[in-house]
Amino acid sequence: MTPDPHHRRLVCLTGFMGTGKSTVARLLARQIGWVHVDLDKRIMEITGRSIPEIFAQAAEAGFRKIEHDQLARIVGETVEFQKRRIVSLGGGTTAQPQNVTLLRESGAAIVWLDCPVEELLGRCARITDRPLFRDEASFRKLYHERQASYELADFRVESNIEPLRVVEQILALGIFPKVTA
Repeated sequence: MTPDPHHRRLVCLTGFMGTGKSTVARLLARQIGWVHVDLDKRIMEITGRSIPEIFAQAAEAGFRKIEHDQLARIVGETVEFQKRRIVSLGGGTTAQPQNVTLLRESGAAIVWLDCPVEELLGRCARITDRPLFRDEASFRKLYHERQASYELADFRVESNIEPLRVVEQILALGIFPKVTA
């Protein structure tokens, strides 16, 4: 049974690399008083390795296994401790069907931060720790490959604006319990 959408305990931000998932999730969690969990940071803390190191040592398949296990753990903690959480997912998390199934079964709301590829190229051009960003052509190809998985989200917001305005858009979706002053 899916919980009432207005009483969700888990809201996950998805989108391509550079869309602002971690920044927006952190700002959103702070504003509404929920816990923010960054899936990639959790993976690095648990393994003691950077994402590029995991890709180099275990390939993408190994990374995706760790990613799924940690996502399941976050979902389990959310249920067990009854803590409301905003989770910033990795750029490829929702491209893995088992992750989408897990989130759907938990009643999570999935919010897609959508941003034009040209903007993302500009944002990511100087980043060197993205294992799947090798060159512009591979970046564009991966962006288009993942597009369909992002479209599975419950909600879509534009993220090619100031992060606080993205937070305002998410709050306007009506997925959070009303806070009374």
